[in-house]
Amino acid sequence: MAAPDTPLPAPAGHARLPLVFILLTVMIDSMGIGLIIPVMPDLIREVGGGTLSEAAIWGGLLTTSFAVMQFLFGPALGSLSDRIGRRPVLLVSLGFLALDYLIMAVAGTIWLLLAGRVMGGITAATQSVAAAYVADISRPEQKAARFGLVGAAFGIGFVIGPLLGGLLAGFGTRAPFYAAAGLAAANMVFGFFVLPETLKPENRRAFQWRRANPLGALLALNALTEVRRPLLIFFVYSIAFWVYPSVWAFYTRASFGWDPAMVGLSLAGFGIALAGVQGGLIRVILRAFGDRGTVLYGLAFYTVVFGVFAFLTNGTAALILTPISALGAVVTPALQGIMSRAVPDNAQGELQGVLASVNALSMVFSPLLMTQVFAAFTAPDGPVWFPGAPFLLSMALMLLCLAIHLAGSGPRVEASASRQKGTR
Repeated sequence: MAAPDTPLPAPAGHARLPLVFILLTVMIDSMGIGLIIPVMPDLIREVGGGTLSEAAIWGGLLTTSFAVMQFLFGPALGSLSDRIGRRPVLLVSLGFLALDYLIMAVAGTIWLLLAGRVMGGITAATQSVAAAYVADISRPEQKAARFGLVGAAFGIGFVIGPLLGGLLAGFGTRAPFYAAAGLAAANMVFGFFVLPETLKPENRRAFQWRRANPLGALLALNALTEVRRPLLIFFVYSIAFWVYPSVWAFYTRASFGWDPAMVGLSLAGFGIALAGVQGGLIRVILRAFGDRGTVLYGLAFYTVVFGVFAFLTNGTAALILTPISALGAVVTPALQGIMSRAVPDNAQGELQGVLASVNALSMVFSPLLMTQVFAAFTAPDGPVWFPGAPFLLSMALMLLCLAIHLAGSGPRVEASASRQKGTR
């Protein structure tokens, strides 16, 4: 079902500032992912020593700790926002995010870096609350496109994070974290003055621990048959997609000899393209193909892209291909739109919390898996020198997503979503 290209029903002026705040929050959350990527090899070896392959393994553990916290706390924060509202959860979490960046800035041991990633994973789990806020202010037929705006904000953060990490690396490996702490604190102050509460009293519900944990929330949503297949695709797709932040800095250094500035530049190009695709182009694709066709297009596109990256040996070609690869980044908002229309209005926070946890669970598996594969195929005693091996694995996972998607009965899912819309 295509989403119309119509603006949010808000008047001009400061009434639009809450949406600006939400998009800034998502952007700052995504900065926490991209910020550390360009400096991670040098930062880890600075505090712990070791070879590049050993640093890659530690990098996977740091990313995994971040993801585990998102997995555990995504549904809790989403369900909490269904009870007390979106505003308090968002503002308090931003304050702790600023504190996390300061911890990362002064960390002198790998264990303090690990503690910072744990706190960062908890605070960044507010992406589920931000998405629930967008669901609150969007009509059912607008949701896929609106989630595209959230994805665009994520892309912009993915631009700013690597740029700060790469460009400010010249002032030391800690400088980017001080800058990010200032941004998080400033956004918290901004939100305090402009963010109204959007959760209506009649849509609030009691906080229940059995639904606020990842397993309980997932089981509750699993009762909705329309959610099962897209949720499985979302999980496998996320594992494949997280190959970028998991091994990009290591892969490009091993394959092309890139320094942190070049890594940051390449990721900035990807993030700019991602923002353009999810903030604008996705509306065109949704109108042309509908949600199901948009998912099919994105999965097929990334199957090809990951296959090319696996065997690429030219750094210039990689730099050109990186932003082009963002043209397939329409899968997540299309899947979110399908699932959001399948759940009631008083469960939007729970749904977005589950999606945050599923995404986080993929972040648990993907960095460990991808960095171990990279280390195995780049170690001096490895079977063969093949730094692109993680991308070959991601290509295989995309093929699995295609098989699951094509096996589904698309017309019934679309019709069910239409009935859900008609009953609200």
